[in-house]
Amino acid sequence: MSENGPDMWRASVLTLFPDAFPGILGQSIIGTAEKNRIWGLETVDIRDFAANKHRNVDDTPAGGGPGMVIKPDIAAAAIDSVAQMGRPIIYMTPRGTPLTQKRVKELAAGPGVIVFCGRFEGLDQRVIEARQMEEISIGDFVLAGGEVATMAMLEACVRLLPGVLGDASSADEESFEDGLLEYPLYTRPREWENRKIPEVLLSGDHKKIAAWQQTQKEVITKARRPDLYKAYKAKGDGHEHD
Repeated sequence: MSENGPDMWRASVLTLFPDAFPGILGQSIIGTAEKNRIWGLETVDIRDFAANKHRNVDDTPAGGGPGMVIKPDIAAAAIDSVAQMGRPIIYMTPRGTPLTQKRVKELAAGPGVIVFCGRFEGLDQRVIEARQMEEISIGDFVLAGGEVATMAMLEACVRLLPGVLGDASSADEESFEDGLLEYPLYTRPREWENRKIPEVLLSGDHKKIAAWQQTQKEVITKARRPDLYKAYKAKGDGHEHD
């Protein structure tokens, strides 16, 4: 974990498994960015705030039901041990608001995040309300805990920080930047397993290439994400492609 600089984007992760970090966040451009002090990562072990010798952090759910629930006093103590510094406190949960590129850009533009990684059946609702935690989901599926979801969100944020991407303009062409999914990508060899690169991409005609890319974006988005395509059309930005 790198030492925080005064203007560094800071991520504080509260987890039962601090050894899981940095994980993939320590690799490639994200890991290099941490070494270069563009962002900082600290982990807080939630079990350090358990009062009993067994370091238990959970109890049975009120009203009955399966599994266990993380206790509010322990969760709050862990959260309160971290200096907030204007950062939102985020709880990764399947019931949260779906994470979007728009929200990622907002988080990346701020001072950083504090993230609580849930486990078991979840977290006591009272601490979510008392600490005004923002509930975020990375998809309509259930994981064993919030660590993987946290890594996904942090990677999405960190790669947008100034100085992380080698070519800052590359982010402008990615999925979701204009409300559409990205167009297909190709590289050498020109022909592979009897499949050829579309001729238009080899034409050198930048206007035709741009038109082809735009058409592909609209076609792919309409087929795979009709919800995004409907919103895109509602803005009046698109042309129908069948």
